[in-house]
Amino acid sequence: MKALFKSNAFLRFILIASFLYFFLYLIYQFIVKRYTFYDQKFIGSIIEIVDFILKKKGYSTFKVLQDHDYQVIGIDGSSGVWIGSNCNAITLFSLFSVFIIAYPGKIKTKLWYIPSGIIAIHVLNILRVTALVLIAKFYPQALNFNHTYTFTFLIYLFIFLLWVIWVNKFSHK
Repeated sequence: MKALFKSNAFLRFILIASFLYFFLYLIYQFIVKRYTFYDQKFIGSIIEIVDFILKKKGYSTFKVLQDHDYQVIGIDGSSGVWIGSNCNAITLFSLFSVFIIAYPGKIKTKLWYIPSGIIAIHVLNILRVTALVLIAKFYPQALNFNHTYTFTFLIYLFIFLLWVIWVNKFSHK
């Protein structure tokens, strides 16, 4: 088994990535979400940034508090969008990071590529939430479809493309 692990790069990648993701998932579910307010504060920061963007574009917005933090943002006259812990992209940051960590490459390069990728994913997620707020206002019948399919596909495609860039440009393997 040990020889198979050393000789099969794909198996090694899958096992390392699976272990790391599972480990980070457990930390997130059983420590971060239970014993910290990090999740809620991160959602609040996304809402504040989206609110800023929309106000700069001339929209009158509203925010709704839930559990002492903002959970809903919308444009006046709409129902807005609710942002839950699955929508804050923290698990996507972990997924991206795990892919880069598990794939061969120089640690020095990983130390700048992972934070850069996380920032890019965060910016894309903010744009996604902004677009969903606009859809909720102007095309509410399309909100569920775009949330469930369009933006999920785009976010995962973006993460995949970041990984492909890593594999082809930076891993040197």
